[in-house]
Amino acid sequence: MSVEQKTRIMKGGEFLISDSFDGKEEVFTPEDLTDEQKALADMATDFLKAHVWPNIVKLDKQQAGLTVQLLDVAAEQGLLGAAIPEEYGGLGVDIITESVLTEVLGASHSFGVSLAAHTGIGTLPVLYYGTPEQRAKYLPKLATGEIKAAYCLTEPWSGSDAQGSARAKATLSEDGKYYILEGQKMWITNAGFADLFTVFAKIDGVNEKFSAFLVDATSEGVSLGVEEDKMGIKGSSTRQVFFDKVKVPVENLLGKIGEGNKIAFNVLNIGRYKLGLMVCGGAKRASEMSVKYANERIQFKLPISKFGAIRHKMAEQAIRIWTLESTNYRISKFLHDKIEQCKAEGIDEVKAKLIAAQEFALECSITKIYGSETLDYVVDENVQIHGGMGFSEEGNAARAYRDSRINRIFEGTNEINRLLMFDRLMKSAMKGEIDLMSAVMAVQKELMSIPDFGADDTDDILADDKKAVRNAKKAVLIVAGAAVQKFMQKIEKEEEIIMYLADMLTDIFVMESAILRTDKLIAMRGAEQASYAIDITKTFISDAVERIATNGRRALCGFTEDGDEQRMMLMGLKRFTKYPAYNTVAARQRIARKLIDANDYCF
Repeated sequence: MSVEQKTRIMKGGEFLISDSFDGKEEVFTPEDLTDEQKALADMATDFLKAHVWPNIVKLDKQQAGLTVQLLDVAAEQGLLGAAIPEEYGGLGVDIITESVLTEVLGASHSFGVSLAAHTGIGTLPVLYYGTPEQRAKYLPKLATGEIKAAYCLTEPWSGSDAQGSARAKATLSEDGKYYILEGQKMWITNAGFADLFTVFAKIDGVNEKFSAFLVDATSEGVSLGVEEDKMGIKGSSTRQVFFDKVKVPVENLLGKIGEGNKIAFNVLNIGRYKLGLMVCGGAKRASEMSVKYANERIQFKLPISKFGAIRHKMAEQAIRIWTLESTNYRISKFLHDKIEQCKAEGIDEVKAKLIAAQEFALECSITKIYGSETLDYVVDENVQIHGGMGFSEEGNAARAYRDSRINRIFEGTNEINRLLMFDRLMKSAMKGEIDLMSAVMAVQKELMSIPDFGADDTDDILADDKKAVRNAKKAVLIVAGAAVQKFMQKIEKEEEIIMYLADMLTDIFVMESAILRTDKLIAMRGAEQASYAIDITKTFISDAVERIATNGRRALCGFTEDGDEQRMMLMGLKRFTKYPAYNTVAARQRIARKLIDANDYCF
C-alpha cells in the first residue's frame, strides 16, 4: 500500500484552509512512540545523567577540552550520527526517531548547543548539498566525532540579511585550483574546536554569486578571535573566525555557485524544527525543577506547592510544554509522510528530507517561535517559584533562565520567522499550491449569512474546541484577506500587521495539534484517563481564542478606517472568536495536582 493510500499528504500551510478533524489527517503523538524509540530516548537520558548534568558547572567555566570529550562520548553512543545514513557510518534513523533524540538532548543546557551545532548546521550542509566525494570524505568522520563542525554565516555587518549584507569574498586563483577566501565571521558556535567550517561568501564580491565552501580549520590564513563573554550558554564555544587569503580547493565548493542563500536557509528550516524539539526538552527539565522545589520549599508551615498562585504557574508551564510537544510530533509526521512519499517516487532519502523541510518551512517556523517563547516562560516562572534561590547561581534555575534567551535569536530571530511564515503562505497561494483565495471568498460570503453558535457535535467532548479552531481559521482569513486586498504586493512592508497574523496562525496550529492529540487519547484510553489532556487542551484554547481576537482586532484597526467596512469586519472577527465559558482556574488546579503528586513533569 502506498503512502498516499494510507494517509493524505498535507501541504505546507494547508492546515489554514483544511479541516484536520474530518479524518483525513493521521496525527502522530508521543503516545505512539515504539519501544525501540523509547529505548533510544532512555539511552540519551542516561547519557545526560551520567556525563552532562554532573559536569554542568565545569562546562560553564569552559574547562579545557570538556565539551570535546563529551562530544566524543556522545559519538560513541551514536548520538552524533543518528541522522546520518548507515552507508556513511551513521544510524540512519527516521525523522520521528531523530525528533525523539533531539528533544531529550535539549535538556543539556549549553552542551546541547554544541551538539546541535555539530549535528545540525555543521553536518547537514554536507549531507544535503555535498557531492558524493564530499559526503564520503566528511560524513563518516562527522558521525564518529573524528572531526567537529561549525557553520560560518553571520558577519559583524550581516545578520538576518545574510546574503545582501555579506562582505566575505572568494576569488578564483589564476590557475583555477583554489578560491582565495577573505572575510570575517562572528557568533560562530563550536569555532574554538571545530575542524570543518561551512563558510558563506560572495564569489568576486557579486551578490548573485553568494556561495558556500567547506574549509579546513587548519588551513593557512584561518584564525580565531577570543571566546565571547555571553549572557548564557557559557559552556559552548563562540568565537569570531577570520579568513586571510585562505586557499580553498575548488572541489570544496558546496553546491553550485550562487546557491549560498538556498543552502543557508534550507538548512535553517530543519534547524528551526529541531530547535522547537530541543527547547521542549529543556522546558520539561525546568518544569521538573519547579515542581520539586515547590514540594520541598516550606513557607507558613506548608509546601509552597499548596498555594494557588504557585499551582497556577506550574500548571501553565505544563500546558505550554504539552501543547508544544503535541505540535512537534504532529510536524514530525508531516515531515515523515513527505519523505516517504518522495522515496516512493524514487527520490533519494537525503534529498527527500530536504524537500520535506522546504515544504513545511512555515510549520517549522511555528514551532521555533512557540517553542522558544514557551521555554522562556517556563524558565522565568521557574526562577520565580525558586524565589531568591532562583536568582542564585548555586542552583540550576538561573542557568536555565540565561541559557534560554538565545533561542529567540538562533535560527533566524522570532521576528524574522514571523515574517517568513506569512511570506511562505503568500507564495504557496500565488503558486497555486494551496487555494487561499477561495477560502477567503468563502468566509467573506459566510459573513453575510445568519451565524450558528452551536457546537458541531454535542456527543463529542471536544466539539466546542473543534468549532473554535474552524472559526479561528475564518478569523485569520478575514484579516489576511482584507490586508492583502488593501496593500497588494506592498503587504510585506506592513510588518506589524504580519506579526499579528503570524501569532494568530501559531495559536491556531497549536490549538489544532492539541485537539488532535487529545482526540486520539480519548479514543485510545477513554475520557476519564485522558482527563488531564482535556483540561490542558480546553484551558489553552480558552486563552488562545482571546489572543486571536485581540491580535485580529489590533491588525484590523491598524489598516482599516473607522466606518462601515471596519465595523463589519470587527463584527465578523467577534463572531468567529467565541468560546464557551470554561473554568480554567479549576482545570489548572487539577493539572497542578498531577504534577505535585508525581513530583515531576508527568505528562
